[in-house]
Amino acid sequence: MAMQALYRRWRPRTFDEVVDQEHVVRTLRNALTSGRIHHAYLFAGPRGTGKTTTARLLAKAVNCLAPEDQRPCNECAICQAVNEGRLLDLIEIDAASNTGVEDVRELRERVGFRPNEARYKVYVIDEVHMLSRSAFNALLKTLEEPPPHVIFVLATTESHKIPATVLSRCQRFDFRRIPVSKIVARLEWLAEQEHISADRQALALIARQATGSMRDAESLLDQLASYDDSGITVKDVRAALGTGSGETVIQVTGALARGDMAQGLGVINTAVDEGADPRQFARQMVEHLRALLLLRLESGVVLAHVSEDLRPQLEEQAAAFSPRALAQAVRLFNQAAAEARGGWQPQLPLEMAFIEATLPPGPESHTSSKQPAPTSSHTPPPARHATPSSPPSPGPSRPRREASVISVEPRSTGRPAPARSASPSPSSSRAQAVREPASTYDSLAPGDGSLTPETLRSRWSELLSILRQRNLPLEAMMRSCASLAVEGDVVVLGFDYDFHRGKVEEEHNKRDVEEVLGSVIGQRYRVRCVLAQKERATRTAQRSPRGSADDKAASSAEQIIADDPVVRAAVEDLGAQIVRRHG
Repeated sequence: MAMQALYRRWRPRTFDEVVDQEHVVRTLRNALTSGRIHHAYLFAGPRGTGKTTTARLLAKAVNCLAPEDQRPCNECAICQAVNEGRLLDLIEIDAASNTGVEDVRELRERVGFRPNEARYKVYVIDEVHMLSRSAFNALLKTLEEPPPHVIFVLATTESHKIPATVLSRCQRFDFRRIPVSKIVARLEWLAEQEHISADRQALALIARQATGSMRDAESLLDQLASYDDSGITVKDVRAALGTGSGETVIQVTGALARGDMAQGLGVINTAVDEGADPRQFARQMVEHLRALLLLRLESGVVLAHVSEDLRPQLEEQAAAFSPRALAQAVRLFNQAAAEARGGWQPQLPLEMAFIEATLPPGPESHTSSKQPAPTSSHTPPPARHATPSSPPSPGPSRPRREASVISVEPRSTGRPAPARSASPSPSSSRAQAVREPASTYDSLAPGDGSLTPETLRSRWSELLSILRQRNLPLEAMMRSCASLAVEGDVVVLGFDYDFHRGKVEEEHNKRDVEEVLGSVIGQRYRVRCVLAQKERATRTAQRSPRGSADDKAASSAEQIIADDPVVRAAVEDLGAQIVRRHG
């Protein structure tokens, strides 16, 4: 006969043995003693936190033959039948395998039969969120008014998927993740019962790996008990889980603090070559950097996995970072933990997270489109994070946009750019031409009204070419517009689509267009964005508000011609003009 799993063999048999769900246990006990037994319960919470176990305890307690304050007693025939899994009146249903409406109809037919030997028939429907909507609808009436001898217990890890009509018919209990300290205490007790030799640090590592799930922790302990007959050590746990050593994590963090990319990448690859799982290592980095962030912010949060002898070293590391840099590093490594699922280079997300967290802030440190660029990170030693001499970032910061040319200058925000202590790195003449308008626009003379729409159309391709190097998405949107008029120092741009008009009208995009326009024309012009069709109709109406029928008909014909795509293309691309003939 196969040996029973550790978590099944030591499943709690009384309410006192349920770990860290006191808010649930107390309510159910009081309901039992006061006779306030509800007909439907919903147990929601993460996996391995005791939902099914508590459902079985409830089934034992409501049917136990002992006095109410001693239930479940585990001595009567009912309790023993539940413990041995042979009570016919306890029906456990896996909703993941019985999702259809026919399964629920069969359940409804059986609900009407009275219990075989117990007081109540208890239906435990596990993973109830897997039921189809039609199955939920078929269950509603029975769930609202079941026979007096039936109790439903619905268990789920995703309560948000359950219809509100079902939730309103149940008493809901939310199970919480179990703290590391209580999981460790439970594992120590289990190890003692099973005569397993285990280091406390090894059990703490198992508990952290379980992320609040008691069942996961007990399964890991069961697995590691067979790893070595001499006992469970920290080395065994790391080998089985593919985790790096704590010293390795500290070394990578130290390299991150110093901005030493070579050393940090070397340590990461050495750890992976020695068997560390990149995804698990990324999780360790997240946990460590989170601990540094909490220490840096002096939050007062008690870090269970940080020993007293290690705390001074962590506090020293935390002081080497700014809170913003630590928050950004946590985000990057957390993303790496989600991405490192395999592939031909599984450590690549981990390496990229380290590189991006190490790069100094600036437009040249590009990040992926999924991850925002670091708003604050590290600068070279000796004082990298909070020194008065470090140049302030231009504010307010502009949203980062993808571009085909990398610019090392900050985007202009309409105010003079802060002085730079170091000369910019050399770049191509093409990129220099793109950056020139941002620095010379404010010094240009205001537009004197000499610019005409026809002149601007003749130079439109030049404007788009420069804008393409500066902001590729913006250049694409500008292709759907044309210059309609020049009103003093304001250029009126007409767009075919309101979406494009709205995007170009945004402050940073509008500023880019004005800067490039100034570099092409040699004068400072502002931009006003309108819908082309609406603007043309308004201008036509303003020119002849009370004209004759013939004039209105001519204006209407002119509007129709102007809206023709061929005519419009000739006007916008070739500089043609519409000439109105009289007589």
